[in-house]
Amino acid sequence: MCWSATADLTAGTVVTAVGIVCVARARRPRDLPVAALPLLLGIHQLVEAAVWRSGGGCSPAATAWAVIALPLLPVWVPLAVVFAGAPGVPRRLWAPAAAGLAAGAFLSYGLATRPVTAEIRGHTVGYGVDVPYAPLVVGCYLFATLGSLLLSGDRGLRVLGAVMAAGAVVCAAVWRLEFASTWCAFAAAASLLVLGWVRRREPGTPVTRSA
Repeated sequence: MCWSATADLTAGTVVTAVGIVCVARARRPRDLPVAALPLLLGIHQLVEAAVWRSGGGCSPAATAWAVIALPLLPVWVPLAVVFAGAPGVPRRLWAPAAAGLAAGAFLSYGLATRPVTAEIRGHTVGYGVDVPYAPLVVGCYLFATLGSLLLSGDRGLRVLGAVMAAGAVVCAAVWRLEFASTWCAFAAAASLLVLGWVRRREPGTPVTRSA
């Protein structure tokens, strides 16, 4: 599929609708942060549709996209996994959560002190943000978002993490300069797996866990 304003609008609408269903079907308050992930990523795609329509550059839509993609996701995902696993959260999940908080802090500082630029590159969008210690921050970001899912004791979340990790490898190899945009689009599509996760978490349904 080629990315465009129409593609992002369509994908964002579908993923947002699924996210609303996930939130509505979540029966445990502690499951809500994971259940809301498709909703968050669907809205993110809708914001990117506005970036397309603005033609790139420094725009409110580009800044809003960056706020969700950069400081919010690395904090949201690991903490959502921690909440979903409570009570009895494995200690191994606190490391991705700490990494996410650190990455979120650095990225928030970068967004607060430097402008966000978006550039339309064919059928993709490249975003530019000047962040200090970028390689370290990116490492913490990926460990927070992917590591928390892969280290989860829940098999459904591990599957989601594996799919998103595979997508990260593909997006980094094919769209190096547009990695953030393409991987977020892939993550939005992958988040549809959360609907199955929510269904399996409904009362009376055994929760499948792995060591």
